[in-house]
Amino acid sequence: MIFENRRIMNESINYVGLVRRLMAIIYDLFLLLALLFIATSVVMVFNQGKAIGPGHPLYAFYVTCLLIICFCFYGWFWTHGGQTLGMKTWKMKLQQNNGHPVTWPLAFIRFITAVISWSAAGLGFFWSLFSPQRRTWHDIASNCVLVDLRPGK
Repeated sequence: MIFENRRIMNESINYVGLVRRLMAIIYDLFLLLALLFIATSVVMVFNQGKAIGPGHPLYAFYVTCLLIICFCFYGWFWTHGGQTLGMKTWKMKLQQNNGHPVTWPLAFIRFITAVISWSAAGLGFFWSLFSPQRRTWHDIASNCVLVDLRPGK
């Protein structure tokens, strides 16, 4: 546990800033979009090749399914090592404030709060610019931190 080890060694912990967070999100977005395209193409097969748009009787179900896929994508990575592919690439790790791995209930809280953060014109992300630990709304709500894993940082 990086957080606990650095505390024991009396080192200061470096937290990830907004730009690196956004770069990891963009990186992850490519993989997530591929999954969403696959899910959409499966749905289109059962809808005679037509997209399901607003006004379609299954639209709410379809959007819910896409959100579940997004949650499972992020939740699995967060609870299995604390790193998505983008987070590994940009050398950062998500963990609880006490250094423990993220649990599924915390991943759910984090995901829902991140959706709210994006929905509020990204305000929840920009919050990290004013937080000493560079925490966003979803970090605060899920009691987590995003730790910089770069050596010497």
